[in-house]
Amino acid sequence: MTTRRQFLFAAGLLPLLQPALADNRRVVIVGGGWGGLAAASQLRQLAPGLEVTLIDRQPAFMSFALSSRWLVEPGAAPWARHDYAGLAKKYGYRFMQADVSGIDIARRSVTTADAVLPFDWLVLSPGIREDWSAWQVNDPQAIAELRRRHSGVMQSAADLPALKQRLASFKGGDLLMTIPPAPYRCPPAPYERALFIAWWLKTQKIPGKLVIVDPNPMMPAFRNILLDRFKDQVTYLDHAKVRSVDLVRKTVSTDIDDIRFDEAMLCPPQQAADVLWQAGLIRREEGGKLSGWAAQGATDFRSAADNRVFVIGDATGLVSPQFGYFPKTGQVASRMGQAVARQIAAQATGKAQTTLLPESVCHVTSSLEPLENIRIDTSYRDRGDGFLIQTVKQVRNPNPAGEDAAWAAAMYREFL
Repeated sequence: MTTRRQFLFAAGLLPLLQPALADNRRVVIVGGGWGGLAAASQLRQLAPGLEVTLIDRQPAFMSFALSSRWLVEPGAAPWARHDYAGLAKKYGYRFMQADVSGIDIARRSVTTADAVLPFDWLVLSPGIREDWSAWQVNDPQAIAELRRRHSGVMQSAADLPALKQRLASFKGGDLLMTIPPAPYRCPPAPYERALFIAWWLKTQKIPGKLVIVDPNPMMPAFRNILLDRFKDQVTYLDHAKVRSVDLVRKTVSTDIDDIRFDEAMLCPPQQAADVLWQAGLIRREEGGKLSGWAAQGATDFRSAADNRVFVIGDATGLVSPQFGYFPKTGQVASRMGQAVARQIAAQATGKAQTTLLPESVCHVTSSLEPLENIRIDTSYRDRGDGFLIQTVKQVRNPNPAGEDAAWAAAMYREFL
């Protein structure tokens, strides 16, 4: 019996039909962090007929969650990683390890060194880049050397083991830590990391000082403990902005003074990742200046350049005149990925999906002896006209019993 496919092939019609069959089936996801992984796994569940391709330059997923204690904990197990190939096999999507060199919005294609991938929907979750030019460093080789020797490790969790090794080799002197100007990913993270490092210096009797250069107001939950309990281990310079860095002299120049260091964790200002700049998806402020972050919808995360292009995660830009930006946290990115997957699935299948707004739960260690945590809950409500209302609740937990680890495990189960 002649099949329909054999008939079309014999008639010369199959090559003409194949592009039509491929329409509205191809989803490309750039970036395999919390947002990209959540989008990929959700799409396979909600619209299994779609072809989903996830692209990331790394071979495995690593997270910053719960890393502060690990950095200063001697003999801690290797930081957890999950190979993308295994996750892709588990959920049924395709993984490509590659750098994205270009995005053509008009032609709806993504280019890597080895392939050009057409898409019907594009989900961009590429994370951040560090703006070393704000510190008068523009040479790529100089930037690479700064990152190798003194990175503060806020761009890629894959660099955490190298930072742990650098800290283990620190035997004393001035340990400089810079905090980026807001907005930056995970607002409490630098202060929690500073707390653990100060505690480590004190308990291990390391003759060193943690010098914190912060252009922002310090988070109130950390002020007393860092400035009082660890006053012998911490020098804190608030509202201090780094102007330049000299790697040879091991000095950063601020608007207050020049600060020399023996070891450093340098974190320059953050911006949306390079690929969004290349694609022309950065929001312009009044007067035409580029904001540094993406332009996307506040509730649907669609790009103004193409309603089939979504931007999620830490790269997202301004969403509200009330609170500015969504917190750049893993859970917010994950919820965005799920929200975008629902929209794509609804378009692809014709089945309505409920809308989903971001939310975030953040467990932060605020004291070590005695152990105390703070839970920060952030939620959002659409007023009805597209204006978002943000609600933030903080609850002190004087007797933590592993709630942070349980939260992380529950989140990971959604996409790992």
